[in-house]
Amino acid sequence: LMRWIPKVLLMLPLATPALAGPRERAYRLHSRLASVPPAADILTQMQSLIANGDLMGAANLALDHPKFYSITLKNWVSPWTDKDGSGRVELNDYSATVIGMARDNVPFDQILHGDIIYTAAPGTNIPAYSRANNDHYRTLEAQSADLKAVLVQNKQSILTPDLTDIAGAMTTRGFGAAYFRAGTNRAAIRASLMTFTCNDMEQLSDTSISDFRVRQDVERLPGGDAKVYRNKCSGCHAGLDALAGAFAHFDWNGSQVVYTPTLVAPKMLQNAHNFPEGHVTQDSSWVNPWTEGQNARLGWSGSTSGTGVKKYGQMLAATEAFPRCMAKRAYSAICLQDIATVEDVQIEEFARNFRTNNFNLKKLFAAVALQCLGE
Repeated sequence: LMRWIPKVLLMLPLATPALAGPRERAYRLHSRLASVPPAADILTQMQSLIANGDLMGAANLALDHPKFYSITLKNWVSPWTDKDGSGRVELNDYSATVIGMARDNVPFDQILHGDIIYTAAPGTNIPAYSRANNDHYRTLEAQSADLKAVLVQNKQSILTPDLTDIAGAMTTRGFGAAYFRAGTNRAAIRASLMTFTCNDMEQLSDTSISDFRVRQDVERLPGGDAKVYRNKCSGCHAGLDALAGAFAHFDWNGSQVVYTPTLVAPKMLQNAHNFPEGHVTQDSSWVNPWTEGQNARLGWSGSTSGTGVKKYGQMLAATEAFPRCMAKRAYSAICLQDIATVEDVQIEEFARNFRTNNFNLKKLFAAVALQCLGE
């Protein structure tokens, strides 16, 4: 079990000065992972494991607590499903799927391309899953349901049979309610990049790449000055618009995700008069112009172009930035520290182990918590 602990952890002292005997470490470890103090018997078991050098065994006891799922993981993922990033949103199919995948050790790269969704088990006294509302998950939360116990894995292709381009979280109702609502579907690309590579448009902007896929609705002479477009606007739109075709057939009708494989969502064709010579979205094809230049740092691999959101998700999941971002997010949540203060070598070690461990979220959280314990 010790092989799951990053090398950087093994080189660090286990305890903080004068205070961290096995019992204190056990208490802190449980509180970090489960968000609540341990019961007396669990504390004793964890103390014994730590005293005998089985750090991961102690972490696994904390991970087994239901509050790891209903508090720690829910608080971790909720901001991803909120366009404002506040996390003040209800449990939904997006957040429930992350929680269920963690519990079941489903490789977490599937969050970007898997045919997967989590709902409550049949027979529970709550409304059935519906694409048209969030009553299923709202009721689960209102009843303070034990998410560790009640969630079961399903296929999106069964619950939403008309949706043939399935990409994990990005085709859930929770994602659509946040990022397909109004707008131009550029928000869906931005959200996926922010959430799963930890890069927003400020970091990705690159005015050196071709703008051949920038749409008609983007003015080339904003305020009458072409330099503004070239030196600012194109830096984001050149990449954003080139990728946004992945969501060409997706929209939001006020209550549910609408997928029309034979029709480009009208929102992606609006304001053509701004620049008639601009790109016209005709299908769900996309191109990634960020694989070269400054954004090659994301470690792209595999296809640099494709059709549909599933292929787009597979590309994101294959980047070096994906495991690195998940490591950063886990560290920030568990260690309660600004990620900017963490040495890159630590994050890179977590990221490598996360990939080596087949993207196992629980092992990532355990390793991160043990790192905090050693500081």
